[in-house]
Amino acid sequence: MKGGWVYIVTNQRNGTLYVGVTANIARRAWEHREGVAEGFSKRYGLKRLVYVERHDEIVDAIQREKRMKSWPRAWKINLIHESNPDWEDLYQTLL
Repeated sequence: MKGGWVYIVTNQRNGTLYVGVTANIARRAWEHREGVAEGFSKRYGLKRLVYVERHDEIVDAIQREKRMKSWPRAWKINLIHESNPDWEDLYQTLL
């Protein structure tokens, strides 16, 4: 199996958070930015990619995503602050 990515998108610093998993982070981040996929992220305008985490196996990425979704919000915010303290949009780093 090929690898995968766990990611977090938001609408603003300390805003609403969405944790997701994908095999193609560039495509998925574009989908969030353009609002092409219906659902939670489109409803809340979550377009800013603020956290990414690469996994060699997609099953590992899926397990990590499930764990992170059950975390308290403060843990997710701390994770973002550790790797992206300014909450910069990481989309351009994927191109």
